[in-house]
Amino acid sequence: MHSNEELFQDLNSRRAEALEGGGKARMEKQHNQGKLTARERIEILLDDGSFEELGMFVRHQSHDFGLEKNRPYGDGVVTGYGTIDGRLVYVYSQDFTVFGGSLGMAHAQKIIKIMKLALENGAPIIGLNDSGGARIQEGVVSLGGYADIFLQNTLASGVVPQISAIMGPCAGGAVYSPAITDFIFMVKSTSYMFVTGPNVVKTVTQENVTSEELGGADTHASKSGVAHLACKSEAECLMTIRELCSFLPSNCEDPAPLHPTKDPIDRKDVALDTIVPSNPNKPYEMRTVLSSIVDDGRFLEIHTDFAPNIIVGFARMNGQSVGIVANNPAVLAGVLDIDSSVKGARFVRFCDAFNIPLLVFEDVPGFMPGTDQEWRGIIRNGAKLLYAFCEATVPKITVITRKAYGGAYDVMNSKHIRGDLNFAWPTAEIAVMGPKGAVEIIYRRQIESSENPQETEEKIIDEYRDRFSNPYVAAEYGYVDDVIEPSSTRFKIIRGLEMLKNKVVVNPKRKHGNIPL
Repeated sequence: MHSNEELFQDLNSRRAEALEGGGKARMEKQHNQGKLTARERIEILLDDGSFEELGMFVRHQSHDFGLEKNRPYGDGVVTGYGTIDGRLVYVYSQDFTVFGGSLGMAHAQKIIKIMKLALENGAPIIGLNDSGGARIQEGVVSLGGYADIFLQNTLASGVVPQISAIMGPCAGGAVYSPAITDFIFMVKSTSYMFVTGPNVVKTVTQENVTSEELGGADTHASKSGVAHLACKSEAECLMTIRELCSFLPSNCEDPAPLHPTKDPIDRKDVALDTIVPSNPNKPYEMRTVLSSIVDDGRFLEIHTDFAPNIIVGFARMNGQSVGIVANNPAVLAGVLDIDSSVKGARFVRFCDAFNIPLLVFEDVPGFMPGTDQEWRGIIRNGAKLLYAFCEATVPKITVITRKAYGGAYDVMNSKHIRGDLNFAWPTAEIAVMGPKGAVEIIYRRQIESSENPQETEEKIIDEYRDRFSNPYVAAEYGYVDDVIEPSSTRFKIIRGLEMLKNKVVVNPKRKHGNIPL
């Protein structure tokens, strides 16, 4: 019989073995590659001393291919819970020093246990991915483990926030768990995602491509839109996740946390009164508008490098979290195309799922024309953004800064699709199309038959602009609730959010809608 002292010594030695992961040499290799270890990542992510590990002593039960001789504690993933800014979160962090972070049955069961706890207790799930993929030695069991995780991701979707950080390789079936989650962070130069790697691509398609080109952070942040943020380092990535969590509620039934601010509610920025150029074809920077209006000028932009003609991200208004969707006239004149529509729709649906009010800043000349867009489905994809705004029941406020033309006016949270408050600046132009296009259609014969067609056209355009390209026709119909001075926008929005804080709208009873995917 062992004494208590011997039992405690045994416990401590086992803990020490578990904490060593794959050993000092492999940890050193991680550091040499510019990567942190699984537990170092958790230390940065969570509040100091808050992490409680679960499943430290889990081992795989496999006997094939000599695995029975190598049974490290933890099985390549560190799981548990802790706090961010004092609020509960659940986390799993794959350990590349153990079996290359590969996923087997025990590994998967640890992750699933954490996900179920998060769902039952209503707290976010944060996954730190660094894995060589399925553990080949365990065969179909490892594939089953992935599918079990995918199911939990899907069941948790819209119930608790799910955040994925790609800290190393993420290939094959491993990419689909992050793909179901709400936000994907990647680290430049050290992380990549792809369904099939460069070697398979070369074999099948004869394309020569590097891992970085095929699925690196910059590729997914700008070209595919798979990654929401590409960070310069792992530390920056983890700290940005902490900041993101500060805007989010713990679950779909909780409100987002309030962060008191000293920024005055009635603060005016007179520069906004002149930010929109008198030339309707001249761009301006919408981000300047946003930073001038939100609390302390702080705006956490999401998907910065993907579809930059639309801007999405989080900010606060008088301490309250808000999601912002804004056309960006500095890129493609702020036009809506396939990528920007999908980007906006995804963000709107996240905010609606988690009770985060939506602010829309509108300057949109329409949908992108052309065969490329039509053949790739701008109708179906543009309808996603329309569907998302129509479906959303959170408080929704729109500010039309300049152009609001055609169907794009309808889509960008117009009054007709349940916009709660719709404001316009005096510079707003709300019409079926721009003055030039409208005049060329309506007055074509009059212009062609005149002695000086160009002069006649310019005169009619000026008259049309004065009569129709302004916010007052829409205001007369009640489609715009108020025409406001740009410098008063912050105050108007905050008052509106206060008025709407108890808003209740219920969509028709159904299993779920059928968004045009």
